[in-house]
Amino acid sequence: MILAGAIALLGGCGDQNWNNPYRAGQASEPIYYSSFSERPKHFDPARSYSANEWAFISQIYEPPLQYHFLQRPYSLVPLAAADMPEVTYFDKDGNRLPDDAPAEEVAYTDYVVTIQRGIQYQPHPAFATDDSGKLHYWPLAPGLLDEINTLGDFEHVGTRELVADDYVYQIKRLAFTPNHSPIAGLMAEHIRGFAQFMKAAKQANDALDGEGDKKPWLDLRHIELSGVEVLDRYRYRIRIENKYPQFIYWLAMNFFAPMPWEAERFYKQPGLDEKNINLHWYPVGTGPFMLAENNPNLRMVLVRNPNFHGERYPSDGTDEDRNEGLLDDAGKPMPFIERAVYSLEKEAIPRWNKFLQGYYDVSGIGSDSFDQAIQFTSGGDAALTDSMKAMGIKLDTAVETSVFYTGFNMLDPIVGGDSERARLLRQAIAIAVDFEEYISIFANGRGEVAQSPLPPGIFGNREGEAGVNPVTHVWKDGQMRRRPIDDARQLLAKAGYPDGRDPKTGGPLVLNYDTPAAGPDSKSVLQWYRKQFDKLGIQLVIRATDYNRFQDKMLKGTAQIYSWGWNADYPDPENFFFLLYGPNAKVETKGENASNFTNAEFDRLFVKMKDLPNGPERQQVVDEMVSILRVESPWLFGHFPKGFSLHHAWYKNAKPHLMANNTLKYKRIDGEQRVAAQAEWNTPVLWPVVLFVIVLIVSVVPAVRGFRQRERSKAL
Repeated sequence: MILAGAIALLGGCGDQNWNNPYRAGQASEPIYYSSFSERPKHFDPARSYSANEWAFISQIYEPPLQYHFLQRPYSLVPLAAADMPEVTYFDKDGNRLPDDAPAEEVAYTDYVVTIQRGIQYQPHPAFATDDSGKLHYWPLAPGLLDEINTLGDFEHVGTRELVADDYVYQIKRLAFTPNHSPIAGLMAEHIRGFAQFMKAAKQANDALDGEGDKKPWLDLRHIELSGVEVLDRYRYRIRIENKYPQFIYWLAMNFFAPMPWEAERFYKQPGLDEKNINLHWYPVGTGPFMLAENNPNLRMVLVRNPNFHGERYPSDGTDEDRNEGLLDDAGKPMPFIERAVYSLEKEAIPRWNKFLQGYYDVSGIGSDSFDQAIQFTSGGDAALTDSMKAMGIKLDTAVETSVFYTGFNMLDPIVGGDSERARLLRQAIAIAVDFEEYISIFANGRGEVAQSPLPPGIFGNREGEAGVNPVTHVWKDGQMRRRPIDDARQLLAKAGYPDGRDPKTGGPLVLNYDTPAAGPDSKSVLQWYRKQFDKLGIQLVIRATDYNRFQDKMLKGTAQIYSWGWNADYPDPENFFFLLYGPNAKVETKGENASNFTNAEFDRLFVKMKDLPNGPERQQVVDEMVSILRVESPWLFGHFPKGFSLHHAWYKNAKPHLMANNTLKYKRIDGEQRVAAQAEWNTPVLWPVVLFVIVLIVSVVPAVRGFRQRERSKAL
């Protein structure tokens, strides 16, 4: 009996690894395996604005434009659009202006978008019709929902062609208050008639019977939005107030993806929302993938859209791209994978172990696994450890389009203002706060010290010697080096604070650092800040509060020194410089200028810069603006975080892209290579099992003999 059990146990070793979490044979197929840790809540493109949600819906929805996969700096190219939008400027009398017209002459701007012909939506029951052309599921037949629990339970599906009206309908949805679009307020400032449409749509909705989600569907097609117009079946026009060149970047975001009115009407039918059959759960798009399984407590599955119109891998890249194999698939039809499976992983260690076993194709690097994966060279560059190299694992790094900075409240009587005393004090502190050290200690080297507000990849960023901030750094021996602390002390003495002493009190100058970071994990960071100021003899007082109280301080201008961060909405210098534009001051206008910095020349240049096309003239204006910020030092520029990610050798076309979210279509999987690696890395270790069986037999046999002897003796 024991022998039979052992044979059964050992016989379980077949072609598939014992610990393989997937079905037999799937590893060799063009399937992408990854994980997610945070449950996505909204798949409606009017509402969704979180990275964990866009990771899915960006593969499904197609706005007019997208970012080129390989080009840097980031550049826009058509996606569903046939060409780049036609942009035309007009004066207040409706006369057309030249393309280089000054912003002050432009009363409004027209963006005319032409979409590709023949694009079809994914199969969906909202489009299903019978032989006579009648919709199967409008309205739903009585009792049908008794048999329906998921979208896949509907027997019939259909499709139709994408038309310009679908894009116009989605823009109206952005202005429809019940959709709670996070960009509605911003678009009301720019799209003509947007605010008026919001009021009209709200009034029409309020007039309907029912409350909240119980209200019937409101057909937004019949409510006029003056600034958005269908020109013909494949063309539509968006009219923007004044001149707003950055609007074109919004046309690459999911907010401006198309929405078929039939889908919204379908989902608004009674009983569907209670079963989570709605736009927040089941998106409807024209992209290369569609959501086949939405089970956020277990896994999410994307599958190839059988109606996808097709797109080819880009052929234009750099020599570096070619050398790294990123042009091997040039001109080939996409997508390359048939399915993407994302498993829920709430803990970092299981996720990391499955990556090392080859069951996940990519992985981030957590603090617990950093030393196992990364080592730094003598030159300070990050490299893979020998164990990672031996497995063929690849490292991708990219400086993110984000900035984490420490700011001064320019309304504060000590650190703020435009006096020489305050300016020199800020410059001295800018030298003393060693962000190179911060990156090394708190970010595992994953960051780049900022020399201006503009990260790499954003137009206007200067690299190398041209990018040095002369206030805080020097260029020496081909490297950027922080100025010595003695330079900071000299500036501090010129400011009237020799050795960091306050002339009014005779004691150390006392400054306050306001922060919402109060947990145990923040203690070491706050202590580090104290030490940086202590180099100058300045006493830094930590004023920690909860986040609501911190925000209140910022709104009232009672904070003195603080830290904050910003992630780019789009790759344009305007999206960073506006954080220091005077009219955006937080205290006066509740804007994003948290330092309340005001400088007339900087503000003048900002207005000029934001309306200029990328080119030498704009670069010159950007350089002037950066120079002002360096001298005035309203920020300690801090650092740009650097993203580290790992992928296996069978995962192809891995180039980090920090603005695009629709990159799954570019990825390719070498299934045979994955199968071989999984077999090598997951060979079962059988000797403990064999040893256990032997020990078990040795232990049991004497006991069995003794039992039999006792039974015989009783019988006798």
